Amino acid sequence: MVRDYSAPSRKLLKTDGNLQAESTTISNTENLMKYMDLDQKGSSMAEYIWIDGTNGVRSKTKTLDKPCKDVKELSEWNFDGSSCGQAESGNSDVYLRPVAIYPDPFRRGDNILVLCECWDHDGTPNKFNYRHEAARLMNANSKQEPWFGLEQEYTLLGLDGRPYGWPKGGFPAPQGPYYCGVGTGKVYCRDIVEAHYKACLYAGINISGINAEVMPGQWEFQVGPCEGIELGDHLWMARFLVHRVAEEFGVIITFAPKPIPGDWNGAGLHTNVSTADMRKDDGLKSIESMMGKLEKRHIEHMEVYGEGNAERMTGEHETASMDKFSWAVADRGASVRIPRQCAAAGKGYFEDRRPASNADPYRITGMMMETMFGGLPDEKMSK
Repeated sequence: MVRDYSAPSRKLLKTDGNLQAESTTISNTENLMKYMDLDQKGSSMAEYIWIDGTNGVRSKTKTLDKPCKDVKELSEWNFDGSSCGQAESGNSDVYLRPVAIYPDPFRRGDNILVLCECWDHDGTPNKFNYRHEAARLMNANSKQEPWFGLEQEYTLLGLDGRPYGWPKGGFPAPQGPYYCGVGTGKVYCRDIVEAHYKACLYAGINISGINAEVMPGQWEFQVGPCEGIELGDHLWMARFLVHRVAEEFGVIITFAPKPIPGDWNGAGLHTNVSTADMRKDDGLKSIESMMGKLEKRHIEHMEVYGEGNAERMTGEHETASMDKFSWAVADRGASVRIPRQCAAAGKGYFEDRRPASNADPYRITGMMMETMFGGLPDEKMSK
């Protein structure tokens, strides 16, 4: 079936006296395409993207008088932090410092996406700028050559707040046929997932794969392996892109760790970690040595591993207990899993299964570096 993107933007049904959105098609794509190839007269567009005070993404566009090939060429910008949960209205200016650029898969050509850090007027990182401290930790321990790979689970919702494709007023068949499923009734919104995959590849995001997940309407994409701070950058950009793609299909993306209560799987952000020592022969000893460090700081890790994680980490549905640390080979019910092939090879990586799907990758990877290799002294900031 071909979707009609020039159809009316929303269809409403009246149910029990309430208006509910049955379907939506936000973008009039055919009309838009008439303008996308217009000559920009040497100018280019830069979409400045940042993380707000609610762990979401925001963006706005700046016109550049020429194409930009290096992030150092870009100027700082600012925005109203009081409208993004990042500042008080009486002192609302927050500054955007570009840190990375990517080709824009929507506008294409010389247009770019610009990932930014948020800074306050006094020259200090905004309180929601977790990238800055994570980058310090990565730089201080660069000789460890940390590799990260994160598995981002997410759920696609209709405007009624229910997983896309679920029967109205009811539930689909129990879990079983949906994980890596193929066929009508087993997977939903594959068109969005495929569009997101291609957009990530075009933008240069190190996306390594996708798959349908255990709960119907839930999917996963993987980012990495990336070294150091690049993992957080690429994952946040992949999140921006999935929201932006879904916007054109009229579907909502949620990273809630337990979007549907009951006998349904939650959504995680499983974090795979490897260092130079872990990848050497007999690297398994290095991996196992980290388990004790992780156990000692279990509570501190859980504090930054996402909101609402207790609803997901019940010891069921392939999760460990929220309160107790555990590790094992090939056990998806443990806090940390050592893959069987790594145990057999005697080297490789481990998977921290505790982070929730809505956790900040900068906080996850920064905390991981701090736990494995120690913290840093307070930074002296200057305006």
